[in-house]
Amino acid sequence: MAALEEGFTLSAVPLGAGPHGLLGVEQSDKTDQFLVTDGGRTVILYKVSDQKPLGSWSVKQGQVITCPAVCNFQTGEYIVVHDNKVLRIWSNEDVNLDKVFKATLSAEIYRIHSIQGTEPLVLFKEGAVRGLEALLAEPQQKIETVISDEEVIKWTKIFMVYKHPVLIFITEKHGDYFAYIQMFNSRTLSKYTLVLGQEEKSVIQGFSASVDRKFISLMTLSSDGCIYETLIPIHPREPEKSQRVVRSLLLKTVVSGNARSGVALTVLDHDHIAVLGPPLPASKECLSIWNTKFQTLQTSRELPQGTSGQLWYYGENLFMLHGKFLTVIPYKCEVSSLAGALGKLKHSQDPGTQTVPHFVNWETSRGYGLGSQNSEQSKRILRRRKIEVSVQPSASKQLLSAIKKDSEKHIEVELCKFLAIKRTPDFHTIIGDIVLELLGRHKAEPSFYPRNSLMQLIQTHVLSYSLCPGLMEAALEKADVQMLQLCLRQFPDIPESVTCACLKIFLSISDDSLQEAEINMESVSDYSDSVQEEKMEEQTEILHNGFNPEEENCGNCDRELNEKPQDTAEETTSCPVIPKRAALLNAILHSAYSEMFLLPHLKDIPAQHVTLFLQYLYFLYLKCSENATMTLPGLHPPTLNQIMDWICLLLDANFTVVVMIPEAKRLLLSLYKFVKSQICICSELNKIEVSFRELQKLNQEKNNRELYSIEVLELF
Repeated sequence: MAALEEGFTLSAVPLGAGPHGLLGVEQSDKTDQFLVTDGGRTVILYKVSDQKPLGSWSVKQGQVITCPAVCNFQTGEYIVVHDNKVLRIWSNEDVNLDKVFKATLSAEIYRIHSIQGTEPLVLFKEGAVRGLEALLAEPQQKIETVISDEEVIKWTKIFMVYKHPVLIFITEKHGDYFAYIQMFNSRTLSKYTLVLGQEEKSVIQGFSASVDRKFISLMTLSSDGCIYETLIPIHPREPEKSQRVVRSLLLKTVVSGNARSGVALTVLDHDHIAVLGPPLPASKECLSIWNTKFQTLQTSRELPQGTSGQLWYYGENLFMLHGKFLTVIPYKCEVSSLAGALGKLKHSQDPGTQTVPHFVNWETSRGYGLGSQNSEQSKRILRRRKIEVSVQPSASKQLLSAIKKDSEKHIEVELCKFLAIKRTPDFHTIIGDIVLELLGRHKAEPSFYPRNSLMQLIQTHVLSYSLCPGLMEAALEKADVQMLQLCLRQFPDIPESVTCACLKIFLSISDDSLQEAEINMESVSDYSDSVQEEKMEEQTEILHNGFNPEEENCGNCDRELNEKPQDTAEETTSCPVIPKRAALLNAILHSAYSEMFLLPHLKDIPAQHVTLFLQYLYFLYLKCSENATMTLPGLHPPTLNQIMDWICLLLDANFTVVVMIPEAKRLLLSLYKFVKSQICICSELNKIEVSFRELQKLNQEKNNRELYSIEVLELF
């Protein structure tokens, strides 16, 4: 059996609007991160589990990205091609693609392939293939022509066979199709002519392939709506000669034969393929999974907003454009069996019992079999597991029944009993059902708010915002700061709008209400250091990173700020918020966000609250500056980068409002003074950079000197 799970939109901005649509989705060096290349000027790095972008890079106006960006798994860097011949290589730390490494090649690139276990391989439009390192060593090297005139590459894919890369690309010329197999361990290139058989007039609209040790199974979706399979040998008998391979019918009429666009296919595993396209001439586009072994449709889902006819899969996720937005649809494919393929797989266990798979290591038993003693032991293990699992559903059902009618105290008792039972594979699903049941009753009965039970469930570490969005909504409605703090620490996928809603409550709630709340204080240390305060009171000027911004080389700015140094010292030595509010604000600083989606919501925060948050952030920065490591004390304190990022975000969103508030004037002057001091530091460092370069050159010439020498270096 196969199933399509509930999908979600990965991108909140339209994609594929460029002349080439969406160019591709490629795996990053992190399992859960993917590079999405738009057909215009942009590459975006997404983290699927958080459903958020981690970074975005664009080429200059007038430049066009011409093939999908890929990750170099050997270095962790990203590679993209724009204007067909220009390579750009960058890392996560880079911001502007115009300032990263650039190499202009002598021929046009069709595609860059990158796969674990080998360096990236560059396929040129003329059919030649080069390793990335060889190209970077000599970018203007001559690239030979492999394919014939008027032959155009239509599709390509790379595999790893016996730890060596194997590249296949398909070309078309006057309605004839050819397959090229490039073996890199033997440096051989084989060419095959694809014989279309009886359907010679059909046009191939989609390609996909899988590989075993001897053959590449090439699957093609033709304009007649059928899927064909062609077996291409990896190791041909006569690689120098062009050979012919015949395709055979695999699945008949999986999409409408009238469909001229919006169709695609991809191989999921040995027995399943995913197909994108309308099943009937008048129907809307659908995503379906077929069992190729038994030729049965396993599942299907209608896509009313249409697609671009592009389909990618990684792990257990399918990627596609639904309308103008990139959508991810998780799927599951079980081991193929006739009963499962026909949807008639019988479950013989009791209704209240779930079967747990039991795996036996056959090789550990003598003679590759199980003796009578091992057999009896296995039976006892299976019986014990069956008993344990059968208890779980009954306990969860009893708890769900109690939630509908019993008091909060009784629900807490039943929940403790349930959580004491050994966890099963579907534990997170059951926990989600319990939370939804509790929130459902809270919505029907506003006076019913099982706070203690919800806190226990959050601490199981299996919940997320997407699993129970109503949980944080209820906590926001009740201004339950303790629960909100816990959610911010536990949930990885909180939307920026909810994060800002939490921030508003954390800034607006009264100090008296906070004193009564139980807040986790591990991110806040004792900021009141008497010795440090005494030193700060004696100072008449503030030093930033050991540099005095009032020296002559920085100019005599900020006169108004310098007129009252004692007030400034008093400002910087006392925390503007109480410790419990500081702990809540630290939870905001630790939360994940995308700047593009966060900024609009930050503009809705009242100006006095923005000023208070800025004062706290500036205080944290000054505390960081007190030690050489630029870190705060405590178990999980905010980092310097988090502090600086949030200062920039708040000023970007609210500067025009904050600048008009008299209370924020001294704070803005202090921030201005800090920025100017940093500029002065950079200026001084730039002045001595040349001297350090000369010293480095002298150090490299040591091999030409005698064993002993006296040197005098003069720095001007």
